[in-house]
Amino acid sequence: MASTGTQTASETYSVADIENVVRWFTTDLRMIADSTGTLSWSEAEDYGEDIEYLAKKKLLKFVDITLFINGEEEKAVRYTVDTSGRLRSSRPGGVLWPRKPGSHLSIVVRPTQSFWLMPNVMNALNISWVPTNKDVSHSKLKAGQGRAFVSSGFAFNREDYSK
Repeated sequence: MASTGTQTASETYSVADIENVVRWFTTDLRMIADSTGTLSWSEAEDYGEDIEYLAKKKLLKFVDITLFINGEEEKAVRYTVDTSGRLRSSRPGGVLWPRKPGSHLSIVVRPTQSFWLMPNVMNALNISWVPTNKDVSHSKLKAGQGRAFVSSGFAFNREDYSK
């Protein structure tokens, strides 16, 4: 006797969950911007709005933020989208990075698909994002204790790197 079945996948998170998680991400980014002096508050907000938009459109794999001092990697964090429902939430923080001459931030978004080819997406963003093949492996840094920002089934798993 043969049997058939149907399986449907459903998401266990809402738009409000994405907004909550990105709010915590943006809090981290504001702390990084403020402590390093590399971004203004409004620039950090613009990045946060873009990350939220991309997450809502399911166009985001991860966001990588790296602090360079005189061209050398000093610190980095990577926020990877996780919808497994297995992470436990942490609070933002732990990103008071040094303020030193010659500092700049690199913010790289790894998309699920090339949104640069989607004019409607590009027009909705605050930042002029461009494709890059920048190395974000942080091979010269050590991985440390990370955090997770979770709201229902949507999360950013934060990996921390430092010298």
